[in-house]
Amino acid sequence: MKEIAISIRDLSKSYTIAQSEQHVTLAEQILHKARKGFRPSPKETFWALKDVSFDIECGDVVGIVGRNGAGKSTLLKVLSRITGPTSGVIDVYGRVGSLLEVGTGFHQELTGRENIYLNGAILGMSKSEIRRQFDAIVDFSGVETFLETPVKRYSSGMYVRLAFAVAAHLNPEILIVDEVLAVGDAEFQRKCLDKMKDVSAHGRTVLFVSHQLQSITSLCNKAVFMEQGRVMHYGPAEETVAKYLKYSTQKSSDAKHNAVRRPGSGEIRITSVSISKDFYQCDEPRVIEFRAEKLKTYTSKVFFFCEIMDASGGAVCFCDSRLDEIWVNIDEEGYNGKIEIRGPWLKPGSYSVTLMICCAGIIDHFEYACKFEILPMIPYPGQWTLESEKRGMVLPDFTYQEVVTAPGKVPCA
Repeated sequence: MKEIAISIRDLSKSYTIAQSEQHVTLAEQILHKARKGFRPSPKETFWALKDVSFDIECGDVVGIVGRNGAGKSTLLKVLSRITGPTSGVIDVYGRVGSLLEVGTGFHQELTGRENIYLNGAILGMSKSEIRRQFDAIVDFSGVETFLETPVKRYSSGMYVRLAFAVAAHLNPEILIVDEVLAVGDAEFQRKCLDKMKDVSAHGRTVLFVSHQLQSITSLCNKAVFMEQGRVMHYGPAEETVAKYLKYSTQKSSDAKHNAVRRPGSGEIRITSVSISKDFYQCDEPRVIEFRAEKLKTYTSKVFFFCEIMDASGGAVCFCDSRLDEIWVNIDEEGYNGKIEIRGPWLKPGSYSVTLMICCAGIIDHFEYACKFEILPMIPYPGQWTLESEKRGMVLPDFTYQEVVTAPGKVPCA
């Protein structure tokens, strides 16, 4: 068994929220005091974390996912000892380096050079250790040109670059990173992800909060799904992300199925959608049937747009009735449509269907109209096993062709 890096037992964190009434004018305030007296305003207890328990083993890279307000950042602040828990026990074994907010531990009037020493000291680095790592920190941050400039003149991206560079070169046993990396550009995010992979490869532990689910599944071996301050699931990263997406999709689907609240001008609405079955082999055609009804007067012809999205919400393919020159004039009796999608071969996983009715603009936009699963490919006995889950989102139709050339000649593309 691996050694435990962080052990959390029955962790809870509460905040007290005062329910005070807002008064614009002095007369309103005096009248309120005259009616209510000087009794204290009622207070409400808000539980940012509630009975959180799990263990993180040394060398694990753990992603934390959940909606805004789920308690992710609060959990990291408690683990970093920035704020104390209301109840529960936390055991942390090893030196912790954390990057939670832009510019944490920076002094506005000091230069970038001075803040490297200041921030390093706050994180627990000795002066000699900072000197040894100084050139590497500056090179990683990419702010060498502005090293003698006060950080109050830095952009938020430069802040993050310098702060992450210091935290990453602390060589901590445990590295805690909040979603501040979203401030950086694509190149810097890639460098940060590579650095976290390097940290984990040396047996150190990483906690990583991000809304970029692809980063969670590619970087982390485990993940925690949080909702309303509680742990909904803790396990392998792909399994946890799938559960989180299923939960989020269901929440969104419940709202999107309300035709009145859906985007679009609303003259025509899709009232029902069905798919031929819930599970398919990757090469099976998918048949989607739907019904559209006219709610208001609309005389123009419309076209239909269908989009298939993967579990992370990215579009993998679409079909457009205009490509087949199909425009429909929907009358008072409504319209029953069918879409048969015969390709492409999708990798195993969960998918959702979005339907749209359009003309000059969007009339109805029905996200998560239905869902289906692509099953893992079953190899034939004695044949090579196709690991389709490692091939990408779509399996392309391709052929090999041998190019024969004369000696010394290169074929032209």
